[in-house]
Amino acid sequence: MTKRALILALPLLTLPLAGCISFGAKTPESLLTLSPAVQLPVGESKRSNLAATITVSVPSVPQELAASRVPVHTGGTALAYVKDAQWVERPSQLFARLLGDTISAQTGRLVLSTRQSQLDPGAYLQGELRAFGINADTSEAVVTYDAALTRGPETVIEKRRFEARVPVAVVEPAPVGVALNQAANQVAAQVAEWVGR
Repeated sequence: MTKRALILALPLLTLPLAGCISFGAKTPESLLTLSPAVQLPVGESKRSNLAATITVSVPSVPQELAASRVPVHTGGTALAYVKDAQWVERPSQLFARLLGDTISAQTGRLVLSTRQSQLDPGAYLQGELRAFGINADTSEAVVTYDAALTRGPETVIEKRRFEARVPVAVVEPAPVGVALNQAANQVAAQVAEWVGR
């Protein structure tokens, strides 16, 4: 085969491989997200010199929550993921945003970004999202958040665990998403009440 014939034949040789190659997993038909149960009023203005401030950091997570899939625990030690269920972004980021919105709506506090908090250090909320998935043994969506709140200039740290469990009838993307959204909102409301004291 001449060099010119080989150059012409090369694209034809790669055609059978085109159907075998996949660049990443197939995207599900719909993605899951969290929506706050309490909404912030549109157009309302808050100022740091008039309202108490708080910074809400993105919580740390165990490896099972580092991805955008929904974990399912069975038998205490077995772990799987809900088929075709995927978050629009990492659960830790979704939960931090939900916490910020809920705290602001329920307490009137001004929620700052990490960069903004350097200019106006107020309270600081950080923690670990320990559970954010399904317990198949009890048929429940479970959200567990270990919070650490730093208040005031004395740098006093207070820690507390929050948890919510919501029944889920079937382990499929839509009902799982609804149950986890309810559980996350319950935890966010508990945290907001604690922060607002």
